Amino acid sequence: MSRCKTYIWDIFVTIFILVVTFLINLVLQKIFKTQSFSSDVFILGVFLISLKTEGYLWGILASLLSVLAENFAFTFPFFTFNLMAAESLSSAIAMLIVAVATSALTTKIKAQERTKAENEKERVRANLLRAISHDLRTPLTTIYGSCSAIIENYDSLEKEQQVKLLGEIREDAEWLIRMVENLLSITKIGSKNVQVIKTPTVLEELIDDTLIKFHKRYPAQKVEVEIPEEFISIPMDPLLIVQVLMNLLENAVLHAEGMTSLRFTVKKSGKWAVFSIEDDGCGIPADILGKMFDGYHDRAGELTDGKRNNMSIGLSVCATIIRAHGGKIKAENRREGGARFSFSLEMEEMDE
Repeated sequence: MSRCKTYIWDIFVTIFILVVTFLINLVLQKIFKTQSFSSDVFILGVFLISLKTEGYLWGILASLLSVLAENFAFTFPFFTFNLMAAESLSSAIAMLIVAVATSALTTKIKAQERTKAENEKERVRANLLRAISHDLRTPLTTIYGSCSAIIENYDSLEKEQQVKLLGEIREDAEWLIRMVENLLSITKIGSKNVQVIKTPTVLEELIDDTLIKFHKRYPAQKVEVEIPEEFISIPMDPLLIVQVLMNLLENAVLHAEGMTSLRFTVKKSGKWAVFSIEDDGCGIPADILGKMFDGYHDRAGELTDGKRNNMSIGLSVCATIIRAHGGKIKAENRREGGARFSFSLEMEEMDE
């Protein structure tokens, strides 16, 4: 919440609670014909204001206004100010103590929460940097080695060997390009001043764009697709969501050992569209299942069937993009074998 919004919210909370406590005192006075409850009710109001607002200002201000209101409307003689009355002084001291103590406690708790959140961000950032250095080093070394081999042995290498080395260089370069695309997405969304720009996107068009891009990269891999027959529009940044789907589909191709079936489904669940990528491969190892989206784990950068992967970065990007869209993402093992990655996005409300 921005500073201006926080300030407006604190003003609203303070005024609202003060008005409510004043009305409650009027009701109690009318019912019980006594003003003995007024101080306790105002102290409760000051406590709630101190609890729900930022800093010390509003609690202290509320305690001063409560003393004035109690002294004016609920202390004899009524509708006059007598701030030197013993009841007013004792109420003022009690309210100030409550306001300062509660504000101090809530300020400390909120500061601890902010520190915890910052520490978590730093942990994720450190994991991400560690994954980047781990994942980038090997392909760059391979490219350097292949280039050196071609340059130093140009005359002695057969054409087939040169073509093979150049092919390896191209594969590693393509992998690095995808890695950079993922990192740029994280950087863009992670900026405090940048928000995802959502536009209504037709589900079928999104699926078509994803599958066309996927089959260009993996022409031999079949994908079973199941989507609702009715028209569905989802507010999103389509380029970023296509990137999420590509990362999840590619993750299945590279990591689901023994996979014979790859399914891509979309189902409606209330106001949410739930996307799922399922395979019947080896499943997700238990030691990394709970930290799939953290940005780093020990399997990052391994070779799978001779192809390098960017699993840790790719899944971290997926989580970042989906959360920036207000959705949720999870990974799980299927009972029948294999893994399932799913995420949800809120659908556009359609006029009846």
